[in-house]
Amino acid sequence: MIQAIGLTSNPRKELPPALDDVSFEAPAGRVTALLGAPGAGKTTALRLMLELQQGRGITYFRGRPLHAIAHPSREVGVLLGEVPGHPARTVRGHLRMLCAAAGVPVRRADEVLEVVGLVSLRDERLGTLSRSMDRRLGLACALLADPHTLVLDEPATGLAPREGRRLHGILRAHAAQGGTVLFTTDDPKEAAGAADRVVTLAEGRLLADQEAADFARTRLRPRVAVRSPHAARLGTLLAKEARAARRSVEVVHEDGNRLSVYGSACADVGETAFRHGILIHQLADEVGDMGPRAAAAPDEAKSEGASPAETLSPDDAPSLLPTPISVRQAPSPLRPLRYELRRAAGVATGYLTAAAVLVTSVLVSVLAAKIGHTPQARLLAAWPRELPLPPAALGAGLLGALAFGEEFRHPALAADRGTVPRRLGLLVAKLLVAGATALMLAVLTVACDQEALYLVYGRELTGVPPEWRSLGVSWIAVVVACAWAGVLAAGVFRSTTAGLAAVLTVPVVVVPLVQKAVEGPHVRTTAGFSVRLREHLLSQWPFGGERVLAAGAKAVAQPVGGALTLSLAALLCAYLLTTVRGRVR
Repeated sequence: MIQAIGLTSNPRKELPPALDDVSFEAPAGRVTALLGAPGAGKTTALRLMLELQQGRGITYFRGRPLHAIAHPSREVGVLLGEVPGHPARTVRGHLRMLCAAAGVPVRRADEVLEVVGLVSLRDERLGTLSRSMDRRLGLACALLADPHTLVLDEPATGLAPREGRRLHGILRAHAAQGGTVLFTTDDPKEAAGAADRVVTLAEGRLLADQEAADFARTRLRPRVAVRSPHAARLGTLLAKEARAARRSVEVVHEDGNRLSVYGSACADVGETAFRHGILIHQLADEVGDMGPRAAAAPDEAKSEGASPAETLSPDDAPSLLPTPISVRQAPSPLRPLRYELRRAAGVATGYLTAAAVLVTSVLVSVLAAKIGHTPQARLLAAWPRELPLPPAALGAGLLGALAFGEEFRHPALAADRGTVPRRLGLLVAKLLVAGATALMLAVLTVACDQEALYLVYGRELTGVPPEWRSLGVSWIAVVVACAWAGVLAAGVFRSTTAGLAAVLTVPVVVVPLVQKAVEGPHVRTTAGFSVRLREHLLSQWPFGGERVLAAGAKAVAQPVGGALTLSLAALLCAYLLTTVRGRVR
């Protein structure tokens, strides 16, 4: 059951709020329609209910607000607007990524695709889907975690009549199994035919809360839909016979060869047409809107005359749903990691970025060796002194920034909690994946540069440096730190560009400040820090671990290492601050 209490949006400047003190209920086991003309506040109501927009009021889903539910996607399936997925991701890949986030088996993706009729398009890219295919995919995303409640914003928009009837049959089947269904629409006929209860909004206020039968009786009126190649002649005869019999019959000429006859019955219209030899192509009972939309020309999807769910019997409706699944309620630390792996590997952006980094690194290394004045260690890293950061570090920073930047640009988890769920599990998963990617990029860069230098100049520049351990640790630390800085900065500022800018800020701004602080006047120095650290803390470690840790401490003591450490600490504190502040609100 959904209980919305006092939903009120924040006013915009001097304008009244889009939603003002709206309260209603959507009971379990029934389909509830939220009806209103465009601009009535339907979408605003849903966003307030799902805590996606600031305002007053509270909404309970089976007695709990959304922020108090451990796994919202398992309680509430949501369809708001278009599917917010990366346009280069496949339909199946997008659903499998969401399966990993929700902790459901990956086979669930194929099950919901079969339900919504998208099995044949599972390998299509999201950017190529039509409007109707996008609505089907949105419904599949909502059904993925087998939620108790479905909250859908105009789910039938753009669907053909037959697709719309199937959609409403799925919603009816979900309600028949004890679930709660709330959908919005601006078509009174759709609301009356598909819902058990209709909640009407007008200009941001609650206008009526009625059973569907009461709504149809007070808002709609019956009519006879007639299609005939001689519609004009038939309309004239019907009006003439009504005047002769002193009956109140209204004949409305619609587009083309269609008539809407109010105040009569199918039998009377059919007898009149038979007596005068008029051919009839369609003769059906309908209900017509008495509201302000009655004067508008109905589109083809709304003029078929069939109720959205009339072709589905109650016995057939439950078969439309995917089979129920058992979802483990216990939290799993691997769940966000699986999600992040599928997110990063599902599009070609990461692979193209890595390839561009390797090619650029090889070119920089070969050109720097030709010019000279670059030490061998810097040649292997493709890091001449003229560059603030090597290509590998910049590439790792860009991949790290994309990890959060794409979440805000294409928020696949929007239905779960806000634009991006600010949970530490997701952050840790992104840091782990970004760190592992940066590590592989650092190793591949050195290997490719070494091979290129050997092919161009021979063995002279490909020898192993004497201090390869400390140099290797410093190199990996720089690349991984840049990747982490990109992740944290993009998470704080909600932008890929901001994440990459934060990475570039380290050598351009932070490093000079650190150098100035280190080289300025001082009484004591940190000379011998690594030696003393080895003596007191790193006396005996297996496999020479004390040398690796000492190299890491030495790298931190350098200006670049210190600048990266300070930047990471500041970004992590900022991220944690925004996380805590978001939870308090």
